[in-house]
Amino acid sequence: MRLATKLEAILYLKGKPLSVAEIAAWAGCDRTAALDALLELIEDYARRDSALEVVETPAGYSLQLRSSFQALLQNLVPAELGTGALRTLAAIALKGKILQTELIDLRGSSAYQQVQELVELGFVRKRRQEEGRSYWLELTDKFYQYFEVDRLSQVLPRVKQS
Repeated sequence: MRLATKLEAILYLKGKPLSVAEIAAWAGCDRTAALDALLELIEDYARRDSALEVVETPAGYSLQLRSSFQALLQNLVPAELGTGALRTLAAIALKGKILQTELIDLRGSSAYQQVQELVELGFVRKRRQEEGRSYWLELTDKFYQYFEVDRLSQVLPRVKQS
């Protein structure tokens, strides 16, 4: 078995960036051989028409999805939402449309970061208030698709959609 192939398996199985020293230890070889094999592996992936690539990051070498596939990744892999972000999303969903200032009053200042995360994930849309300094927060189509509901008014008849 080629050392480059063994390193590919190590990077795949570990699923996180590894230093050359860590890779060499796992492969049972010296650092120079590991580095040579890594360079060979990087070249192999550069020549292939592959969704994967081997890259050097500040944390070490990693086998990862090419950046051109990030949109596909976001659509296929469920978002990892923490408890706070889920509670903030629930508050927005229950109100249907809420001013960010009202949400902060309900959830506390940590909601600013959570709203930003929810906007980046595509679950919430932010629109500047016409008169005032706050933002209107509302759910996006992605929210309804992801959580498999048509509209919250069908699930919770008391929810008033604005």
